[in-house]
Amino acid sequence: MKVAILSRNARLYSTRRLVEAARERGHVVRVLDPLRCYMRIGPGSFEMHCGGKRLHGFDAVIPRIGTSITFYGTAVVRQFEKMGAFTPNDADAILRARDKLRALQMLAAEGIDLPTTVFGDNPEDSNDLLAMLGEPPHVLKLNEGAQGQGVLLAEKRSASLGMIEAFRSLYANFIVQEFIREANGADLRCFVIGERVVAAMQRQAPEGDFRANLHRGGTANPVELSAAEQAVALRATRALGLGVAGVDLLRSARGPLVLEVNSSPGLEGIEAASGVDVAGAIIDHLTAQVKRKNPAEPSRSRRAQ
Repeated sequence: MKVAILSRNARLYSTRRLVEAARERGHVVRVLDPLRCYMRIGPGSFEMHCGGKRLHGFDAVIPRIGTSITFYGTAVVRQFEKMGAFTPNDADAILRARDKLRALQMLAAEGIDLPTTVFGDNPEDSNDLLAMLGEPPHVLKLNEGAQGQGVLLAEKRSASLGMIEAFRSLYANFIVQEFIREANGADLRCFVIGERVVAAMQRQAPEGDFRANLHRGGTANPVELSAAEQAVALRATRALGLGVAGVDLLRSARGPLVLEVNSSPGLEGIEAASGVDVAGAIIDHLTAQVKRKNPAEPSRSRRAQ
């Protein structure tokens, strides 16, 4: 199998682990900077080049698309799709997951429980918007933030209004959610591949913070998920059309709540906490899907280079 990994930095832990796992299994693998990929589109014809050389013959592509390059990165993923490569997360699924508001609307439409969320644009409606949500604390989130960036906690209604005014002055798109106090600054990261939760960890926010992201100083430990938590992680992944996802859950008094679904979840924290070879599981999933897609074709090995 010939695999492309779309990543801006080949030295990142997640990228390196995917390369190692693919090569250990005898696959040909290339790391491509999506911003260095460029394409030609014609009637029934799709061509991709990188650094002056044509890209062709890839069986699968693994997107590691950061939020800052979502538009261009998903265009590259889509071009690979049109060229016949399999991807666990297609361009449209990445876009669905990357837009927090859209993702929450889709999850809610499937009856998946999540923190109550409000969204509005006009400053004159802010008081009624918060009334729809309920009493503080409130959590304000940038619609396309990542790794805990752009996430704020407002303890009082006046603070919520002030933060809303500040976000609007920056022309930022944001949502406001209920604060789940009983979660005690902890969340669950469920790593879904295909139809399985292959690994899970519990992340705990540092003292004085409510954000459990490891990039914000949170700590991680292995955790045993309940049947209900596994089921909701799988439902959320399917609802957004993803094949590989990091689903963040909160344990609440009313059961597991979906906080976010990440289409490019990092591997370092989950592998360290769980001891699971998540990178290998991703490559094995790709291999199975490519074989199912092209059962008559022999897989490419290093001899294909």
